[in-house]
Amino acid sequence: MCTYCGCESITVIGRFMAEHTEIVNAAGSLRRACEEGNPSQVAAAVDAVGALLHPHTRAEEVGLFAVMRQQEEFTDHIDSLCAEHTTLDAQLERIAAGEHDLVDAFLHDLRHHVDREDNGLFPASAIALDGPDWDEVDRATPPVP
Repeated sequence: MCTYCGCESITVIGRFMAEHTEIVNAAGSLRRACEEGNPSQVAAAVDAVGALLHPHTRAEEVGLFAVMRQQEEFTDHIDSLCAEHTTLDAQLERIAAGEHDLVDAFLHDLRHHVDREDNGLFPASAIALDGPDWDEVDRATPPVP
């Protein structure tokens, strides 16, 4: 998590960063479950990760990402982050279906994705967006489930 620019003091950014920590921690439990090979533990861990990941990515996409996408210089970056959301979802589904050997790739891709947001997009949003933009982000972002 970035702590150098202060972007986490923006309420929605602070929320997303905290959610990243929860998701990564839950993914660690998923890794341990996959290593132990107990199908019911894997299923519970997949459910726990999904319960955190899916509302989080949706909130990012309909809130911050939608507002940032209005600025052309961010469109490609936002598109690539959304594609990563899709990849993470697909990997999680495959793990749930029994491909436990994908857990390391999932964790790698998840951490890389979180790094791109926490240390790239979020600090950039703090600079690029202004008061009315943040009001729009706040209005469009679903509340924490």
